[in-house]
Amino acid sequence: MVDVILGLQWGDEGKGKIVDYFAKDYDVIARFQGGPNAGHTLYKDGKKLVLHQIPSGIFYEDKINIIGNGVVLDPITLKKECENVAAFGIDLKKNLFIAERTNLILPTHRALDKASEQAKGKSKIGSTLKGIGPAYMDKTGRNALRVGDILRDDFKELYDQLRQKHQVIIDTYHYKEDISNDEKEFFEAVEFLKELNIVNGEYFINKLIQEGKKILAEGAQGSMLDLDFGTFPFVTSSNTITAGVCSGLGIAPQHVKDVIGITKAYCTRVGSGPFPTELENADGQKLRDIGNEYGATTGRPRRCGWIDLVALSYACMINGVTKIVMTKADVLNTFEELQVCTAYSIRGKEIKEVPFRLDLDHYVPVYQKFEGWNTDISQAKDYNSLPEKTKNYIKFINEYLGVAIKYISNGPERDQLIVL
Repeated sequence: MVDVILGLQWGDEGKGKIVDYFAKDYDVIARFQGGPNAGHTLYKDGKKLVLHQIPSGIFYEDKINIIGNGVVLDPITLKKECENVAAFGIDLKKNLFIAERTNLILPTHRALDKASEQAKGKSKIGSTLKGIGPAYMDKTGRNALRVGDILRDDFKELYDQLRQKHQVIIDTYHYKEDISNDEKEFFEAVEFLKELNIVNGEYFINKLIQEGKKILAEGAQGSMLDLDFGTFPFVTSSNTITAGVCSGLGIAPQHVKDVIGITKAYCTRVGSGPFPTELENADGQKLRDIGNEYGATTGRPRRCGWIDLVALSYACMINGVTKIVMTKADVLNTFEELQVCTAYSIRGKEIKEVPFRLDLDHYVPVYQKFEGWNTDISQAKDYNSLPEKTKNYIKFINEYLGVAIKYISNGPERDQLIVL
């Protein structure tokens, strides 16, 4: 049995804490897509740790953690991350497994990313410049090197061939960067990677399913950044939705049971791209400051706005969401008035569907207003202790979506989660 946990917005929904919370009920936690552009923030013994590639169940010593074939893996980032995790006394050789079909991010992938984004000028998509896009392009172009390749005797030759291909493209951008230090780090990290558990991922995970293990598939980014169904072209390079679980881990659809979708009580977005409910005013800055809305990976300030139920309903539909976790409800504690987007207005007509291209026209959000609760809910332990105005806000969202919010996160700590 496989349950899925993923973001329903543009990423940064607080997945790390939620996966960490749910992980205790599972035997296996598996990442199925994305790369080091993901930043899942956890708190361990009062210390903050951001995981970029390692699954968020790593702090449970009795859990198996899998990096699936749908991920693009940067060995340098992984090595540093493993060292940070090991400092907490975690034995990674015991509970971290990496699928041999997982694609590698090379130093030249990062250089390609920077060169391409620089060339776009004002049309740039807001890449994190981690090499994710070029790595996925090599995957679809059938040029990629994969984790299993590092065990081959001719790996260095294969690397040099791909590096030369990349250099030709980089030169067309007239981009110059000395990557010799990155390459040195890369090959040191490859040697480190060889010491970890490299497995035939699809057989490994299907054997666990046959053994009756409970598996939690962990997504990165968010549904509105999905390559096919997100706000294209301002999207990531992988399938962030439930469908990506099957191709990113090598499991059949019938094994998927619950789909747990995560949304903030408001909306954020990093980088370029359409964002109908964005607040470029004092309320937007207030959300940013109270919610500490700065990227865990990049440190970039996030764009902030009211919750968008048109986009959220769409995300629930394409993912087959069975239950919702609402995070950061406590960030709204001091707002006198809250607004909820229930439709888009375009040339006098209201629509409740996400259009083909949100960026090609000016879609004006249609709002329904709610009174703020003006109460600190961070100490609330159960649903009954929440203010009535908070309950009204949740009830309206439930009715609009047709999918129930089952959990409300009201603070950063693991125990600050209210079960409804």
